[in-house]
Amino acid sequence: MTNFNQNNLDKALSPYLRQHKDNPIHWQEWSGEVLEHAKKNNKIILASVGYATCHWCHVMAREDFSNKEIAQFLNQHFVCIKVDREQRPDIDHYLMNFCQETQGHGGWPLNVFLTADQKPFFAVTYVPITPEYELPGFFDLLQYVKQSYNQQAGHIPTYAPHIHQQERQENIAEQDLIAEIKANKSHFTGEGFSQGPQFPPHNMLLFLLSWYEQHKDSEIKDILEKILDKMAKGGLHDHLQGGFYRYCIDESWTIPHFEKMLYDQAMHLWVYSAAYKLFSRPQDKVVIEKLLSCLGETFLGEGLYYSAHDADTNHHEGETYLWTKEELQQGLSEEEFSQFSSLYVLEEQVEGKIHLLKRKNTFLPGIPGIEKKLLDIRNRREQPGIDQKYVTSWNALLGISLLMAYRALGDAALRQRARTLFQTLAQHDYKENEENKEKLAHSSIEGKRQHGEFLEDYAAMLLLATYLYEDGGVAEDEVREWKTRLLRFKQKAWIESITDDFASLPAAVFDHPVPSSSSLAEMALLRAQIILGEEYSPGRFTRAGASDFFNMHVLIRNGGWHIIHSPQAIDWEELPLNCLQIRAAAIQDCFHGSCREFQDIHSLLQALHVER
Repeated sequence: MTNFNQNNLDKALSPYLRQHKDNPIHWQEWSGEVLEHAKKNNKIILASVGYATCHWCHVMAREDFSNKEIAQFLNQHFVCIKVDREQRPDIDHYLMNFCQETQGHGGWPLNVFLTADQKPFFAVTYVPITPEYELPGFFDLLQYVKQSYNQQAGHIPTYAPHIHQQERQENIAEQDLIAEIKANKSHFTGEGFSQGPQFPPHNMLLFLLSWYEQHKDSEIKDILEKILDKMAKGGLHDHLQGGFYRYCIDESWTIPHFEKMLYDQAMHLWVYSAAYKLFSRPQDKVVIEKLLSCLGETFLGEGLYYSAHDADTNHHEGETYLWTKEELQQGLSEEEFSQFSSLYVLEEQVEGKIHLLKRKNTFLPGIPGIEKKLLDIRNRREQPGIDQKYVTSWNALLGISLLMAYRALGDAALRQRARTLFQTLAQHDYKENEENKEKLAHSSIEGKRQHGEFLEDYAAMLLLATYLYEDGGVAEDEVREWKTRLLRFKQKAWIESITDDFASLPAAVFDHPVPSSSSLAEMALLRAQIILGEEYSPGRFTRAGASDFFNMHVLIRNGGWHIIHSPQAIDWEELPLNCLQIRAAAIQDCFHGSCREFQDIHSLLQALHVER
């Protein structure tokens, strides 16, 4: 029996939950037992959602959740549950949709109040301990929530999320979709993509790169190159170590929010690899090479890749990464400092320090010796914490990105890294559980696997399997097996999870910052159907900016990619970006609904070269 009159997070697998194990609040993990306890005692549930590398989660933990008066009030009147959004994407999506629909915005930490039978009725993100930023203090807010609940407890409706769920029903013509993007290009090529914080639009870039190869539209090329350069030369990019921070807080892409997430590294690697294969720009190759270095040096654990690096060092955001002019001058010779100053903007930008590394021009060659010298100095500083859990779907996405980097650079070692990663995931995460059934764990840490099954993991594993199949790394039967496993999540629509402590809700469809679980599933299923020779129907485009990965899958579904049949794998250097290779006796290219047969691979490649 669980003792609910104490904080029980010391038993959690999640590094985020463990960060709260010493709070005076009686935090619990989300479970059927905890939910039943809340219902039995008719207590309000506070579900507080965050993740281990979240700056404002740390602030709220330090201020609000460490306060004894607040803890006493919460322990008396609430059942308090901590949720790691990276471990429980199903719960996070449900509660985040409620917050966005009721408050008009969202973010983490996400604090949602629910009835004893789990109906959400009030949501907030960060709340200061005392009134600030036009927000009430947290204790005053808790009193308001309790009073409000007492007044309306019997009249709170069941919440059914609808944000983004209707977008897939739209039927937008391809030319209208592109026209919409062009009409808003100032958001992409001006000072920022939009007002406020700037997040990298991974999925839109993948869609546009795929669309551009077929249509060679100069305006789309201009948009693509300007976005790629803004991300590569601005504050989003860690120019010393390689890799990218999560987003920039300003419209000019100067000051980053210093978290480094594995999923961002995977998506950036995918994007820049596709861009290099299309445009052959040297600056994109440099980004790829430094990303690969960053992944190997700072994310790689025991065969898998850690989920994230913290934004904070010593409770100060970005402390590891910031420099003063004096520190730079002390670390470099006068000549080196002069060279460095000619390539980088050295303005005081963050707390009187230089946020190093905003390149003046991505086209100028780098200065590796000087950059390495500064990185060595930076590495001797105290480093941000690392969330050392392994997330299955993010590692599988990285496997796809390693294959895309192999196709762009021709380095066979990258192909082998992807194969090894897939095998490690399959051996490490797909195992028998206590019910003697093989299930794919969503995450693991210290050899312990998370319970519950999630669509995004099965979808990402099948998608990676289809990419590996093209180079002979996975057999057709294995693609079929992963397809069968994925289809367990297909009811009338895709469901997010199969667990014993949360409802089966419709899967997410919003493609940001990674492809949504349903978009991953649609792409993986389509590619598997093509490989297995199964029938599939045309698709319909939907809104730009919300479902861009889904729209890329529609390009394939509608015949916009070359389906290459040949007895053996063809060198990717000879093939376009938009193609899928299938092993078959006859040599043919299926494109836009028709198939052409060729006598030999040379003739096939000649025809493709003319089209390109």
